[in-house]
Amino acid sequence: MQDGGRRALVVGLGIAGIATALRLRQVGWEPMLIERAPVRRSGGYFIMLFGTGMASARRLGVLEAIGDRGSPLLTAYEVNRAGRRTPGMNPSTLPGKPLQLLRGDIEQGLFSALPDDMEIRYSTVPTRITQDDTAAEVTLHDTASGAVVTERFDLVVGADGLRSTVRSLAFGPQEYLHPLNYMIAATLLDRPIEGFTLHEGLILAEPGRSAWTFPYGNHPPSLLFSYRTGDIDAEFARPPIESLRAAFGPEATGRLLETLFTRFEQAPDFLFDSVQQVRMPRWHRGRVALVGDAAWCVTLYAGMGASSAMAGGELLGTMLRRHPDDLPSALRAWEARMRPFIQAEQDSALTMRRLFTPHDRKEQIIRAAMLRLTHAPVIGPTIGRILNGSDMKNKQLDIAAI
Repeated sequence: MQDGGRRALVVGLGIAGIATALRLRQVGWEPMLIERAPVRRSGGYFIMLFGTGMASARRLGVLEAIGDRGSPLLTAYEVNRAGRRTPGMNPSTLPGKPLQLLRGDIEQGLFSALPDDMEIRYSTVPTRITQDDTAAEVTLHDTASGAVVTERFDLVVGADGLRSTVRSLAFGPQEYLHPLNYMIAATLLDRPIEGFTLHEGLILAEPGRSAWTFPYGNHPPSLLFSYRTGDIDAEFARPPIESLRAAFGPEATGRLLETLFTRFEQAPDFLFDSVQQVRMPRWHRGRVALVGDAAWCVTLYAGMGASSAMAGGELLGTMLRRHPDDLPSALRAWEARMRPFIQAEQDSALTMRRLFTPHDRKEQIIRAAMLRLTHAPVIGPTIGRILNGSDMKNKQLDIAAI
């Protein structure tokens, strides 16, 4: 730990939190990390790391450690319930050649770069934040021992996810979550789906619902369900597998979809949640700043959660270094640079959702037509460039470069 450095509390040991703590330490601050869970989580599901994230990972010194699970052999098929296959979208062919990873790959790469003397407290949550011109006082509760302490920090960073405790404590009870009226269910499979190789993925897209498997070059695939709902609360009122079956009914399941349901139900670990964006008029208040999903959740449809988390954490540290004696100016400059980029990604999620899950029959027809055109030998490349226009260009921006 560096003598005399400014002290920061970073709440959350995910991608945003670890990246922020790493960058703060690089610019001379003394960050302390706290995590609600008793241990650091591992695993996670499919993630693409675009140019924005790769640039930050490179400067943070973790790009090599993160690795890449992609492969030139990877391919994807559009399928129907009867199992008929046609050529599908392949993430490895997207502009910029994004890395294909598990969330845990990024977290492990970042975590391995943290200095050995950085303080990390597990089973710890903030319960109160007060601040003045000199410091932020945070009450911390150790949920394992029951101990409660209050400590002073020059800066508090909330990197604690979509349902952020720091956001509630520092910004009040206002509702910043904006539901898209879609649900997702995801798990990591232990072997490929029957009839598909390790390197083959599938996409079953129907009006208001879809199922995807994302292949890797060296790991069994991830499974993702996405579907539209008119009642989010009702989806949580029953077991996830029952909500999934209801969403894909009442038609006969068919062998392929039934296999996907069974594999999800048998998985030891899964994610089942509503799709929501976080929209806030500002991401900092006094000595508290929010980073990643806590501030701007763009949703998995944008594909930029990990990239924006790393870029946001890196840029925050850079602005603190640029304005070493003026925290308000540093936070204003950081937010002014990040906000247009994030707004574009939140807008992108609404467009990309149509590719993940067509909302209705009309969107399904348009989606199918565009896919057919992308595979046409003459006009396919042109259509591909149109599809990969401004949305994809934004994902390559090195927003954190100064």
